[in-house]
Amino acid sequence: MAKSTPATVALEKAKVAFTLHEYEYDPNAERIGMQAAEALGIEPARLLKTLMAKAGTEVVCVLAPSDREVNLKRLAAAAGAKSAAMLGAAEAERITGYHVGGISPFGQKKRARVFIEQAALVFPTILCNGGRRGLQVELKPADLVNVLGAVAAEIC
Repeated sequence: MAKSTPATVALEKAKVAFTLHEYEYDPNAERIGMQAAEALGIEPARLLKTLMAKAGTEVVCVLAPSDREVNLKRLAAAAGAKSAAMLGAAEAERITGYHVGGISPFGQKKRARVFIEQAALVFPTILCNGGRRGLQVELKPADLVNVLGAVAAEIC
């Protein structure tokens, strides 16, 4: 499989060091992030799932540990909105240009403000989707925050 995706191109352009990890994607997995963590033998708290949500009227990208759930009230508060809700799969795919299970916070079609669970920043490296199903990128949390302009907050 080709290793180049809009996400990896964006990271290379930003001159960020990252490592690619491929795994066997299971389209029937109940929890995609947990399946990826298990397949790679990675602690679930280090592997972040990429979710797309609406905070008020703004579309936002949310990075949360694969073993945690996003608290929509906390996300809304972090985004300065009255409420938040997850986007449906079709809308998330249309906005990001990626397929569900392969949505990366990097290289999205339309740039969205990014929120990351603060607890994930304690690890030396974290993983997130690399822009296709079965591909994760590993990088330093500070690099992810800098490249995306991500806001760290308690959202889980």
